[in-house]
Amino acid sequence: MAEIVGAFCLPHDPFITAFTERAEPAQAARIFAAFEEVRREIARREADTVIVIGDDHYALFGPNCQPQMLVAVGDLEGPLEPWLRIERRPVPNNSPLAEHIVATGLAREFDFAVSTSLVLDHSVMVPVHLAVPDGTRVVPVYIASGVEPLIGWKRSHKLGQLLRESVQSWGADERVVILGTGGISHWVGTAEMGQVNPEFDRMALGLVESGDVAGLAELGDERILREGGNGAFELRNWMVAMGAMPGCRGRLIAYEPMEAWVTGLGLVELEIA
Repeated sequence: MAEIVGAFCLPHDPFITAFTERAEPAQAARIFAAFEEVRREIARREADTVIVIGDDHYALFGPNCQPQMLVAVGDLEGPLEPWLRIERRPVPNNSPLAEHIVATGLAREFDFAVSTSLVLDHSVMVPVHLAVPDGTRVVPVYIASGVEPLIGWKRSHKLGQLLRESVQSWGADERVVILGTGGISHWVGTAEMGQVNPEFDRMALGLVESGDVAGLAELGDERILREGGNGAFELRNWMVAMGAMPGCRGRLIAYEPMEAWVTGLGLVELEIA
């Protein structure tokens, strides 16, 4: 029987790999060390597959196709963006598990979009490159956390619950880790781009550490936009990971306010008490 053996919230900031040298070296070293800790933990838990929750960036699907939820069930390669300084390569998918997630979702009134061939963007490839051991299979799940209309907070949490149900009902002997990806405070494509709000970041991280799902949802998009920027809507990706870990609390691995990388970067392990 398949089981979820861990979950993490972590950044997918493209500047980490694309513009590494812009950051203060000690800060950058702490972030890279935190990613390496996640990699070691995934390896230690002998995970066969990681389910990576990413964003609906325009470059991925185009402005005329914005699904609320998409599961990639077929061939994968990436990254889409050549400027990431990540060599483009095939990424192994766990297609049977991905198809089972879709089937389970459809039976539970989750109307997934499906991709049978996908070039992965930075929201999946940066975490895969920095934190996923070589050879581990990847199931990408993209949600509308970057481009309106945004997926609801409660729906994001229920999606995480569905992923847990899907894994636990999968007959194969699989060990699965969930990665909720994204930055905390950051502004994308606006005049404020480059700003970071450490106070907002620490508040949001505190909610994750205490496992306060309701508190995270109650922040509301208006406050998040004002204090954390449009990029902080990616906390929905973290909400999915929390939904897959019922009653979880968070263990902070690292936090750095990285103006040079235009994002507040946090890495958290989700633990079930």
